[in-house]
Amino acid sequence: MSNNYTGEQIEVLKGLEAVRKRPGMYIGNTSERGLHQLVYEAVDNAVDEALAGFAKNVNVTIYKDGSCSVEDDGRGIPVDMHAEERLPAVEVVMTILHAGGKFGKGGYKVSGGLHGVGISVVNALSEWMYTRIKRDGAVYEIKFERGITVQKLKKIGKTDETGTFQWWKPDPEVFETLDLHWDILQKRLRELAFLNRGLAITLRDERPDEPRERAYKFEGGIVSFVEWLNEKKDALHPIISTHVERDSVDVEVAMQWTDTYSEQIFSYANNINTIEGGMHLQGFRQAVTQAVNGYAKKRGMLKESDGSLSTDDIVEGLTAVVSVKLQEPQFEGQTKTKLGNARVRSIVYGLVNERLEFFFEENPKHARSIIEKTMQAQRAREAAKKARDLSRRKNALEGSGLPGKLVDCKNNDPTESEIFLVEGDSAGGTAKGGRDPNTQAILPLRGKILNVEKARLDKVLSNEEIRTMITALGTGFGDEFDVAKLRYHKIIIMTDADVDGSHIRTLLLTFFYRQMRPLVDGGHVYIAQPPLYGIKKGKKQWWAFSEADLKSVLDGADPKDFTIQQYKGLGEMDAEQLAETTMEVGHRRLKRITIEDAVEAEQIFTDLMGDKVEPRKQYIFDYARSVKNLDL
Repeated sequence: MSNNYTGEQIEVLKGLEAVRKRPGMYIGNTSERGLHQLVYEAVDNAVDEALAGFAKNVNVTIYKDGSCSVEDDGRGIPVDMHAEERLPAVEVVMTILHAGGKFGKGGYKVSGGLHGVGISVVNALSEWMYTRIKRDGAVYEIKFERGITVQKLKKIGKTDETGTFQWWKPDPEVFETLDLHWDILQKRLRELAFLNRGLAITLRDERPDEPRERAYKFEGGIVSFVEWLNEKKDALHPIISTHVERDSVDVEVAMQWTDTYSEQIFSYANNINTIEGGMHLQGFRQAVTQAVNGYAKKRGMLKESDGSLSTDDIVEGLTAVVSVKLQEPQFEGQTKTKLGNARVRSIVYGLVNERLEFFFEENPKHARSIIEKTMQAQRAREAAKKARDLSRRKNALEGSGLPGKLVDCKNNDPTESEIFLVEGDSAGGTAKGGRDPNTQAILPLRGKILNVEKARLDKVLSNEEIRTMITALGTGFGDEFDVAKLRYHKIIIMTDADVDGSHIRTLLLTFFYRQMRPLVDGGHVYIAQPPLYGIKKGKKQWWAFSEADLKSVLDGADPKDFTIQQYKGLGEMDAEQLAETTMEVGHRRLKRITIEDAVEAEQIFTDLMGDKVEPRKQYIFDYARSVKNLDL
């Protein structure tokens, strides 16, 4: 590297070159997430036309060659000449960053795609892109290749319709994968249809032998959303909803308490899922807390000596969707996951508080069932606190405070330490022999832990295996939870490759998702993948982690020359084998647990672990054919 740093080393990226140079800055990454972000950017523009009151239909199509199109029946992108750039307005929008109708000149009152980089970024990262526009009685077309205009805007026909058609093929030079997933897209499009009452969104996939198509349109808006979220739960009352515009902020809220023990509260700002919450969610939670406590005290259900119900007690079993639409939202961070507009908090608080007070007064029977549920949650929380305090005193008397069956590691740096949650004492002994004692801790778990989906906090904390895990991890629990105190930055679930092992793994994942969610959000939870087969031929050894792996090893060879051992349990391997295949860094295979879609995760945990049997039957019916290595 030269020490001669001069002006010659300064590179100026023109047009959309910066996007192609650093695509991750604009779409997150160049793998699956970034690929789907291209579709979201185009869809968001179409939905913005609906928010402005012009579009009523949005059609998304995936073609056999991997290209994709988004079409709306809005006004159509302007085609007149842009005074400053001396180019047709559509070419400006498609080829220049931060160009669009969302920056305060009256193009859009409310918009989700506020950074103005959306569709031009799609263009930059596509091998080719066509834009067709219907407006002013004509059809116009312009074509681009990797963000560069290769066919100027031209009139190609006449029409009495209006709208925009965007069609592009993701660039294989940019993306690691070009496979758009039906499931991922249909979840987001369904969500947008819920959030935009009456908007019709259609997804069509022409790639399979038999093309598939789904259409979404919900006249009930987010009320329909809550109905859908709660369709497999037992509700305590009809859905409570409000939809009002106040001080130029459109607020839509729908909520319903169920007999479950976890909350499901989703917040949105201008159709963006604010997964980190923000001012609108703060206002909602404060209003619910105030309204429930106020009614309980007014009716004598809660005495002054009892104090007040906490927000955590009140939202137990509550399903709610909070959606706000406003001009110039302030999103914290590039990811737009937290709404920062302070005035929105008081607006949402006032509207929700008014609506709940009215509902309680008009529906005393339902109000009483809600209050009684929150008071049961309060009693359970107090019992859980006593159990925690007792456990804490007991640990202090016993010495270190760590569970006796924990085989700890020597390293005190959490970032370099990991803990294996192992099924049974036998596998725990094998894992102990195969671990790196400097960085790897082992915690054997006896039997199946409690299904926390069906249990309140006090019952959860009465489960010995769960208490042992909480103590070993060091984070505390409930309102005392502190992720900064986590003793191991990798929590690795290591269970047998059979039905019981899968069940234990699901129970553990349910526990972490429901009761220690920040560990999942922070990327600390992993699943170990032990091999299914050990294959030997002479002195050579192979490990197969799937049927495909086994086939690739044996393909074209005479199987009689091979010794094949199937591993159904971790205890069937010796310590050296377990270390080599499943525990040693560099050789092992770990799956990090992530939550790309919180709504879908909620539905899956409810289906698989909830009280109702029918959703589980349906899930098995839908996915049984895709199961491999079924152990009966």
